[in-house]
Amino acid sequence: MIIHRTPRALRRFFRSPKGYLLLALIALITVASAVEGAARTAPGILGAVAAAALTDVAIARWRRGIWLVPDGAVLTGLIVAMILDPAEPLHVPILTAAIAVASKYVFHSRWSNVFNPAALGLVAAYFVFGSAQSWWGALPDLPAPAILILLGIGVLVARHVNKLPMAITFLGVYFGLFTLTAFVGDPARVAEIFRAPDVHAALFFAFFMLDDPPTSPVRYGDQVTFGLIGAVASYAVFISLGAVYFLLAGALIANAWETLRRIEELSRGRATAT
Repeated sequence: MIIHRTPRALRRFFRSPKGYLLLALIALITVASAVEGAARTAPGILGAVAAAALTDVAIARWRRGIWLVPDGAVLTGLIVAMILDPAEPLHVPILTAAIAVASKYVFHSRWSNVFNPAALGLVAAYFVFGSAQSWWGALPDLPAPAILILLGIGVLVARHVNKLPMAITFLGVYFGLFTLTAFVGDPARVAEIFRAPDVHAALFFAFFMLDDPPTSPVRYGDQVTFGLIGAVASYAVFISLGAVYFLLAGALIANAWETLRRIEELSRGRATAT
């Protein structure tokens, strides 16, 4: 977005998917920080947001010769900070956010970035820094009824971006697979999925990450398939590897499928045109 803001433009921005998500994330951060402590969470948030914004502005200026308002990068920085453990050294959220935003320019198709930037940055950070993920922004440390706040805000965001079928499919298949595993296998192996912070992480992931508009489909049928792939992939990574990044891996696998689907759709369109 080129730098040009008027009061009318700002009102339009906050009604857009990015603006709506920004308000939602700020609301969650405000509630979560009341428990985590603003002094503990603020450095990571400010560091991640600043790093993401500066990276986006610098790369856009270098590659495209323009100055832009890095609104998408700010969202990426906030999500990165809300997932990383606040106890991580400050360089971890800063570098994770920078990697996440840079990945948009590295893995880019003709229509958008291929992977969810925050998911890719967080997975990279796990391997580079061994970073911990507490998903504190999903309110896991609040009393149990607070999950309704996360659920309510999440549903509003998913409806606003018109991706509710995707989120519902993901959550249904995801919890269905783990419930089935608990019945036919060892319940202790998957018990953590149904407790904080993992249950909060799944809700945050479904409503604020998986349904990222640039990297997810628009049509409802494709959304259902996308949510299904994300759920099965997340489940498979957890069962096979037990990796802390299993949800994020599910997003990246679903993103890859969506890119292949778009390429195939574009190829069919060209074939029909000729």
